[in-house]
Amino acid sequence: MARFPPAVRIRKGSDIRGLFARGKRARTRHLDVIFAPSPLSHSRFGVVVPKHRHRIVDRNLLKRRIREIARRDLLPRLKEGGVTVDLLVRARREAYDAGFDELRSELMEWMDRRWFVES
Repeated sequence: MARFPPAVRIRKGSDIRGLFARGKRARTRHLDVIFAPSPLSHSRFGVVVPKHRHRIVDRNLLKRRIREIARRDLLPRLKEGGVTVDLLVRARREAYDAGFDELRSELMEWMDRRWFVES
């Protein structure tokens, strides 16, 4: 099983607040994506999921889905493109009703539209 290394995670509240302050925002049907150039030599990724009337099991499942999409699809594309960017995905309430394939499709379509990814 492949791992999501700690070096590529955005976990500290100060890092998340800083990314909200300096980053650009984009919106998909179920997700908000905040992104900015990374201050480090590699890209990093973080997830924020709302509690809004959902059990911890539901929140964890949503976080795992989004992290897996980042690990398998988003971060490798950034690396092969030579781009270092910090990405923060904030799930909206509607994301609880979306499946893995729908979330993946949204994030990949968003990635294809971004200026920092060369096809």
